[in-house]
Amino acid sequence: MDQPFEVRAGNRHVVLAQAAALLGGQRDLIANAANLSALLFYALDRINWAGFYFFKNGELVVGPFQGKPACVTIPLGRGVCGTAALTRQVQRVADVHDFPGHIACDTDSRSEIVVPLFADDVLLGVLDVDSPVPGRFDQQDEELLVEIANLFVRSVDWQ
Repeated sequence: MDQPFEVRAGNRHVVLAQAAALLGGQRDLIANAANLSALLFYALDRINWAGFYFFKNGELVVGPFQGKPACVTIPLGRGVCGTAALTRQVQRVADVHDFPGHIACDTDSRSEIVVPLFADDVLLGVLDVDSPVPGRFDQQDEELLVEIANLFVRSVDWQ
């Protein structure tokens, strides 16, 4: 399914504007991650999980999210999230069953996109979005989620 990124709440510009409004004026990590997770979960079509993992003590630890309960910790280099964090590259996976070492937190997930979060070259965590639809994510999805992830990183006091 090579369909463009579908947004329930309008077009990409609307979602970006909503994200900027939610993040504007608030610097708290948990508040911003929680609101952004909810926005993505309800604004994006055909997804079943949206949220964050934060880098703590050498591994990724689940943060605010929307969807079924998630894996609590993920080692760097393991699964799609751990690979994105370790390689510092967006991972866009058309079928997670074909991804070596995929961690099946939600067995309904078939495709996934993970955007690593960095500030001043320091790993902060990842933004993770899953879909029950194989091939759900494309280049436009990646561009939108990278922009949203960058908004998020700039919105938080990381100290």
